[in-house]
Amino acid sequence: QVQLVESGGGLVQAGGSLRLSCAASGSISSINAVGWYRQAPGKQRELVALISRGGNTNYAGSVKGRFTISRDNAKNTAYLQMNSLKPEDTAVYYCNANSGSSGYYRDYWGQGTQVTVSS
Repeated sequence: QVQLVESGGGLVQAGGSLRLSCAASGSISSINAVGWYRQAPGKQRELVALISRGGNTNYAGSVKGRFTISRDNAKNTAYLQMNSLKPEDTAVYYCNANSGSSGYYRDYWGQGTQVTVSS
């Protein structure tokens, strides 16, 4: 089992920055990739950024150059640094962790943290 807790959301003005954190506990060694997703009002949840166990990253086109995903395995924490925020970034942001090995993969989700960007 893996438990994830997001933090760091809040209200910021356009152009501002926030850093989200995702603290993991439980079977930490089983975690493979970690991703940040977001869901805006009236829209489906979308992948924002992904980081593999080895540190390879992938970003949605809408956030490339503005957001940075990272992970500190020693601290069991993943981060999403968000710069140059836009009102379109307003959403609930969720941390996701893929856990396990071949034949026994599971996805775990945090509770979400609200990010609101005002214009």
